[in-house]
Order: sequence, then structure tokens, then C-alpha cells
Amino acid sequence: MRELLSDLERWRGRGDRVAVATVVATRRSAPRPIGSKLVVSEAGEMAGSVSGGCVENEVYGCAREILAGAPPQLLTYGISDDEALEVGLPCGGEIDVHVSAPAPELLERLVRVVEAQERAVVFTDLDGGAQVLVLETGETVGAGSEAIVAQATELIRGGRSRIVEQEGRNFFADVFGPPPRVLVFGAVDTAEALCRVAGAAGWRTIVADARAKFATRERLPSADEIVVAWPDDALAQVRPDHSTAVVVLTHEDRFDVPAIAGALGTDAFYVGALGSRKSQEKRRERLREVGVEDDALDRISGPAGLDIGASTPAETAVSIFAEILAARAGRGGGSLTEARGRIHADVD
Repeated sequence: MRELLSDLERWRGRGDRVAVATVVATRRSAPRPIGSKLVVSEAGEMAGSVSGGCVENEVYGCAREILAGAPPQLLTYGISDDEALEVGLPCGGEIDVHVSAPAPELLERLVRVVEAQERAVVFTDLDGGAQVLVLETGETVGAGSEAIVAQATELIRGGRSRIVEQEGRNFFADVFGPPPRVLVFGAVDTAEALCRVAGAAGWRTIVADARAKFATRERLPSADEIVVAWPDDALAQVRPDHSTAVVVLTHEDRFDVPAIAGALGTDAFYVGALGSRKSQEKRRERLREVGVEDDALDRISGPAGLDIGASTPAETAVSIFAEILAARAGRGGGSLTEARGRIHADVD
């Protein structure tokens, strides 16, 4: 959505109404994930994508009809042998696309939500087209039942858009918020590699280290933010939340212990630490000495990372970030060859 803001602002600035097409479900492989959008102005301009190009023309036509007064529509696109040369998905998947013209006041508030990186969810009734925007603060724009609005907090914390059922009707819950974050303690070479990997995936990266001579832009060019502070102060400044992963790479008790203990006291969904199994046990004893309970210790991923045979800093960074992604998606991180569930975490 962020990449569409400039177009939306330009169109709205001249008074155009806007139609929005959103991928609300995918089956099997699909070229664009759930939540992908194509927007069309009243003047006929288009931005964004719902399929990488194979169905855009038909979706565009539908959007133009809706701007001319037609009701919202739920479209399904797929491919079969008979349709191979017609509009469809070359990857063999299927997508559902909902197209509507949001109320101007809802679209205006949503644009400000995205600009400010606030957390919110838009519920769209896939049968009737009615929409309500619910912010994390409880503010609402549009009309929605108490039952559907009550689901907002859980959906926002989950961070994934999906279809939900309420009172016998299907609603698409389109979740908005800032990018997930990874907070790394220790300005070492693996920290730079981890920031590079996570940044490429769209995450915000933060490195904290009390040693100013290590925590420099020259050593950490890929970090979005560098915090020169001891762990307690860094945690107070960053304030890890439910969309933050914390990784401790320092290998020194004076940094490791307060960083891990402090992270375990936050809502961070992942707390990982490097070190051998022997080092992990010694560190757990030190954490117990400072009052960390065993239930909290069980949250630590240590040694951090998936078992891929990593040895270099770059390989270690891939291993750690892969485990972070698995933890966020509620996956075990094993081989897809062995998996029996669906491949993509954003597919219901």
C-alpha cells in the first residue's frame, strides 16, 4: 500500500474517486500475495498489481464499472487446459480479487494510517461490500458490527490479512502496520549480514551496542538504525513489541544477560542468542541468578538459527533470519519436501 500513496494523494488532490482491487484469497501458487492491490482513478489511471499482469486488464475494467455506479464485486481467476490462451494465471494458481470504491473518508484515514505506520485493519464484507476501518487505538471509520470490530486487536497482533467469518458472512480483514523489526545486540559482522538479509525482506533493522567504536555506520551500512547504548537503555528506546525479533550476538555476559533478560520481559515474538550449547547452559544459569524464570528461559532460541550447516557470517545470518520467519509464521522450519501443509504462510 505504501508504494501507492503518491498516486492516491495525487488523484484525491484533484477530487477523483478511487476504486481499489485487493487479492483476498489465493489457492495453490499465485503471483501476488494476499493483500496485493491495484488502484484505479476516476480519470482512468492505474497503479499497483494483483497478478503480475495476467488479469490486470479485466480487473481494471471492473474497477471502471464500479466507479461508474456498479456494485462491488468479488472476482475469481484461474487457469485450466481449456483456458490456457485466455486470461488466467500462468503459475496454475487461483486468486479471488475484491473490487470496490471505498468511501472517501475511509480512504483518506487509511492513507494517513499507512503514512504514519499506524496499526489498523479494514474489514470488507465480501457479500455486500460494506467496509469499516478499525485502528489499534479503537478509532473506527465506517459501520461495522460489534462482533466484527471486536476481532480487530487479535488480527492486528497477528499481522496477516485473511478472510474471517462472522455471523454467517465472510469478511476480508486487511491488516496494516509498520514493517516487522529485528533488534540485534552486538555490532559484529554477523549483525551487518543479518541486517542485509532482513532489510532485503522489507524488515526494519536496528543494531544496539554500548561500544561506540563498534557501532558505526561504516561497520553497519545495512542497519536502518544504530543505537549506542547498554542493553537496558536500548530496550527502553526501541521498546520491542509483538512484531519485533531480538537477536543477541555479543558473547559477553555483561551484554548478553541484560539484553536477553530485558527482551524476555517484552512482547518480542522471538528472542535468539548465538553460542555453543555449553555456553547456552552457562548463560541460562546466569539468567536464573538475575531472576529469570524457567518458563521465560524456554522462550530463548539458542543456539539461534535453523540447522542448515551455516559457518560464515552471511550463512549464519540466513540461518537466523529463516528461524525468525518460521517463528513469526508459526512454522517448524523444516524442509518443504517433508511438509504436508500449504507452502505460503499467508494462504488460508
